[in-house]
Order: sequence, then C-alpha cells, then structure tokens
Amino acid sequence: MGKRKFCVLTLMILGVFIMTLAFNFSCKTKKEKEEEIGTIAGYEVVPDIEERLAQYAPTEITYDENLLNEEQKKVLEKLVMAAQKVDPIFWKQASRRGLEFRDAFKEASHPRAGDYLHYLNINFGPYDRLAENEPFIGTQPKPPGAGFYPPDLTQGGFQGYIDGHPQKKEALESHYTVVKRENDSLIPVPYNEEYRKDLEPIAGYLKEAAQITSNSSLEQYLNQRAVDLLQNDYYRSDCLWIDLEDNLVEIVIGPFEVYEDKLMGLKAAYESFVYINDFEEMRKIEGYLDYLGIMQENLPVEEKYKEPEVVGLESPLNVVNEVYVAGDTKAGVQTLAFVLPNDEKVRQEKGTKKVFLKNIMEAKFEKILVPISQKILTEEDSGFVSFYAYFTQVILHEISHALGVNYVMFPDGSRTPVNKALKEHYSPIEECKADIVGLYNVPLLMDEGWIPEEKEKDIYSTYLAGMFRSLRFGAHEAHGLATLIQLNFHLENGAFLYNEETGKYRVDMDKIKDSVEQLAQKVLILEGDGDYEKAGEFLSKYGTLSDEVKQTLSRLEDIPVDIEPVFQQD
Repeated sequence: MGKRKFCVLTLMILGVFIMTLAFNFSCKTKKEKEEEIGTIAGYEVVPDIEERLAQYAPTEITYDENLLNEEQKKVLEKLVMAAQKVDPIFWKQASRRGLEFRDAFKEASHPRAGDYLHYLNINFGPYDRLAENEPFIGTQPKPPGAGFYPPDLTQGGFQGYIDGHPQKKEALESHYTVVKRENDSLIPVPYNEEYRKDLEPIAGYLKEAAQITSNSSLEQYLNQRAVDLLQNDYYRSDCLWIDLEDNLVEIVIGPFEVYEDKLMGLKAAYESFVYINDFEEMRKIEGYLDYLGIMQENLPVEEKYKEPEVVGLESPLNVVNEVYVAGDTKAGVQTLAFVLPNDEKVRQEKGTKKVFLKNIMEAKFEKILVPISQKILTEEDSGFVSFYAYFTQVILHEISHALGVNYVMFPDGSRTPVNKALKEHYSPIEECKADIVGLYNVPLLMDEGWIPEEKEKDIYSTYLAGMFRSLRFGAHEAHGLATLIQLNFHLENGAFLYNEETGKYRVDMDKIKDSVEQLAQKVLILEGDGDYEKAGEFLSKYGTLSDEVKQTLSRLEDIPVDIEPVFQQD
C-alpha cells in the first residue's frame, strides 16, 4: 500500500474515531447536564433520592398461615383484594397530581426513574412525608387541603364562604365530601359519588368474602360495609365491626382519619387494615379496660374536663398480626395501633375497638428503637429500653384517647366536638394528650398492681428513646409534633437531661412524674376549653426544633426512620 493511501486511510479512521468520541461526549454531556439540572420526564427532581429511600427499611410482613383453615384463607384473599382497591382512592385524596407523576415516571427511560417511582409509591405522591411534605418531584408546595379542596382555597376563604352560605355548612364540613369550585361557588361532592368507580369493586369483594365465611357476625358486617361504602353512611357497619365475635380474620376499611387535611382538619382519608387476631395476647392485656374508669377519675384536672362516663369500657382491645394495609395508613410511616371508629355517635353508643399491630411493633422496636436508644441515651438508660415498656406505652396511648372530654361546653349550654373547635390544631394536641395522659396514669396502675413496679425505669427510658423515633417522622406530622411538644416541655422542666460533651440524654427520675402531670393538665384543659387561639399559641411555643435536637437527629441518619412493609400478596 502506498504511503499516500495509508495516510488517507489513517485520517479516515481517525476522523471516524473523533466523530464517535464527539458523539459520545455530546450524549454524556447531555446526560450529565440533565442530572445537574435535576430533571426526569420533564420534572425537576431532588438529587438525594437514594438517601431518602434509605430512610425506610424494607421489611417482609409475615404471618402464620397454619393458623387459618381453608375457608379463612379464601376469606382473607378476598379481603386483601378489597383493601388493594383502596390505594387508588387515597392517591387522589393525597395529591391532585400524584397519579400524573406516577404514570410519567413509569414510562421514563432515565436509569434513576425507578428510584423516584419507588419513593412516589411510598409517599402516595410527590411530597416527602418525612421532610414536612416538601416536593421531591416538581417545585410546587403541597396544598394544605391535599386533594380534598381546590388547591388555591384558603382557610379564610372556606370559612368565609360558609358564613355567607350557612345552608351549605353541614355538607361542606362533612368528613365525607370533596369540595370543588364552580365559578364562585364551593360545591360539596359526596365520597360515594366522587369515588364511585373505585368503591364498587371494593363492595363486590366484601360481598364475595361474606358469601364464603361461616361466621355470622363477620358475614353481616361485610355485607353491611359493602352497602355503607356506596351510601356514604357508615354508622351501621361501624357498630357491627365493634360487635364482631369469634372470627380469626378481620378487615376495617373506609374513610377514617383526618390527618391528611391540613387546611381544616375535616376530611377523612380512605384506608384499610387486614389482620389476624391473636386471642392469646388479647387475654393478657384485656384487664387494662377495667382501669379506664379510675384512670379518668385520676386525671389532674377539674371535673368539667372529664366526661362523667368513659365510653369504651366494654369495647375490646385487639392484639393482631397485620396481613395487609392500604391507603392512608400505608403512606410513609407505618401505623402501630389504631382506635376506631371515629364517629362520635358510634363511640357514645358502642365505644371503640382498639387494635394493636404486634408484628409491626416488633419490627419497629428491633430495627429502629433499639439502635436509636444505643446511640443517644446514656448506657444506663439504654439498658432499660424494653419491648414490654414499648408495648405498654402504645396500649396506654390508644386507650387514653377515650379520656378527658369529647365535647366543648359553652356558657349558653351548647356544645361542639373538640376536633371541630380546635380545627387543624386538634390532631397534634389529641396525640399529645393520648401519650401524656397514658404516661401520667402509670404510677396509678403500679399502685393497682397491674404494671410491675420494677418496670418503672423501663417505662420512662423507653419513653425518652421513643421521642426521637417519632420526631424523625417530621415535626409537621401530628404524631411528630405531639412528640416535639413533650420533648421540649420535659427538657424545659429538667425531666430530660442532655449532656453536651457526650451528646447523650437521660431521664431525671425525680422530676419526670411532675413534668408529666403538668403537661397532662395543660393539654386536657386546652381540649376542654376548645380555645383555638390558645391551642395555636401552645403549639407555637413547644413545637419548634432546637439546634440541640436537630444535632441529635442528624446523628441518627444511618438508622432507618421507619419500615417499608413488603406484603406477601403484592
């Protein structure tokens, strides 16, 4: 080959090589630029998605299938299918654009799109529930009214409209309506109309389960719940759920908690729990209900701040193992226990059912609370952190929701439910009340011989460690804010002590009981008076994260904040 031809060929090859490099460089630069800008599928995204996902520890939720006979397994299958249909409803309630983001990231080809989709599914939308609902996809803040109201509606605008249209007040303030705007009007749309297409298959699966079961009380409840979901009136099936007897498998399903509504604290979100009853554990704790009456009498407030009779003395305490959850309770932080129904009429007539999810509690204790206690408590105090104390506090929290008052009484003799009087302040104050009133009654239960005296240190040390577990849910969230109030109050009173040199906390056993009593008084009076302004001032005073607490929380970043349930049925 001649020298000239060789040079030409060499130049041609070199040219192709340079063009290839230029093309690859161009593509790489485009990708790097996209990551630098932080956009996927046309939406801006936060860069730290891996760190956010690491806040949740994937945890397989298991149960003993051998406990169930063939009939119960078939019933369980239908109940899980019903529960799975709740998720689409809550997606719409939690965020008007959540499904839009979910669909876009399902189709996105970006290699990290799956991580964002994963976090979307955990949060049921583009707002990080562990970061005060800041957007991790897009830039628009979450409307306080979530998907329940027009996104630009303010609290003042809502109240002003009701003042000018009193005939619409009941429907607009209903727990079971979506508020929409038509021109200058606010229109209440009942849930059974807004979510009809989602509710019909749920009702169908419940009826199929009812046909399978030979337990008459479960059959009656499931059939009635199917009817009630489509009629937007849950009274009859709520009562039947309280009265369920002798059945191993259960479901609770419907719109219950109002935490998602940060605008008015009125709108109930759909959720579902499917679980297996643990009758042996139930027998161990059923005695707590025998003490509700004297716990109410023992409250450190005047009689006007106590209901004359505690509703719920006859209602059950259920210890269960979770099989499946959906909707509101599945979003972000997982529920340990719940008290339902929330309908005041049902509570007055039938009481409530208090359900403790034992397998979820065990998972959180081992994976989260124990590591936290070892990192931030003194060696002595961390040695007293126990599952017994943790379980006891959860039980006391749930039964203490029944204590205090349910209604605010006005001088003219009229009354209103506490939650309506305190509006959006109600949820954190009520959660604080349940925590602190339960703890306040620990010495009483020790005197009664129900809680062993040797467990006293366990109770208070576990309580302190639990402060930091709950705070990591976010101070904006009702339970997190309730915890922050307690932590700040006890630190102010010297009942919790912090050592700056070691970065460790401990309980002052000489001061903790007095501090608990003082806080119990404050929250019981706040609820009894129903003073919205004072409640807001109280939350402002004690609901701020100090630099000291922020630093402590930053030291826990290598510990998951919560579990991410992985269900056998998914």
